[in-house]
Amino acid sequence: MAHYDLACPIDETQVRQLRVNDSVSLSGTLFGIRDATQIHMFDRGRKTRFDLSGQAVIHTAPNVKKVEKTPEHPAGYAPVCIGTTTSDRMERFTRPLMQQHGVRLIIGKGGLREDSLKSFQDLGGAYLAIIGGTAALETTWIEAIEDVDLDDLNPESLWRFRVRAFGPLLVAMDSHGQSLYSRVQTNARSRRAEVLRKLGVR
Repeated sequence: MAHYDLACPIDETQVRQLRVNDSVSLSGTLFGIRDATQIHMFDRGRKTRFDLSGQAVIHTAPNVKKVEKTPEHPAGYAPVCIGTTTSDRMERFTRPLMQQHGVRLIIGKGGLREDSLKSFQDLGGAYLAIIGGTAALETTWIEAIEDVDLDDLNPESLWRFRVRAFGPLLVAMDSHGQSLYSRVQTNARSRRAEVLRKLGVR
């Protein structure tokens, strides 16, 4: 297990160094994205002016407040509480995010499924996990909301955050076909089968 301090954009070589159970802290740019954002981008053909190549995205719809634009708040928004949402319902967007926009890292909670794992293998990416209930802590890792696009979808806009030491995050799915979620499911099925066997249940 190794720890990596990364600043996006990162390239394929960097992301393929990451292995399940490694940890990552991010500094620099992080993009916030959620269901409606991706529905509009991939189902309705909307474009973003942001370059997401080599970037990390986090599954979030942040609580923010509108403020005057200042050097501290360049987008006119101040973060109130920026937490992470469950990733599973955004499973179908992993491959297009990577293929069409070059995203390398996805941050969320609860994990993704087999097609996402295959996408990480094929294209060079990883899933970084956050424990649920840590929104207050995550918010302290965000220095500013630098910009926002598709803002008619607020709070499910496409947000550009400036972050510092965002993490440590756990590498839960890597580009080598390994997934902590698959391991847990396999282990649980095995233990269930053993319990049923001991109970004489077939």
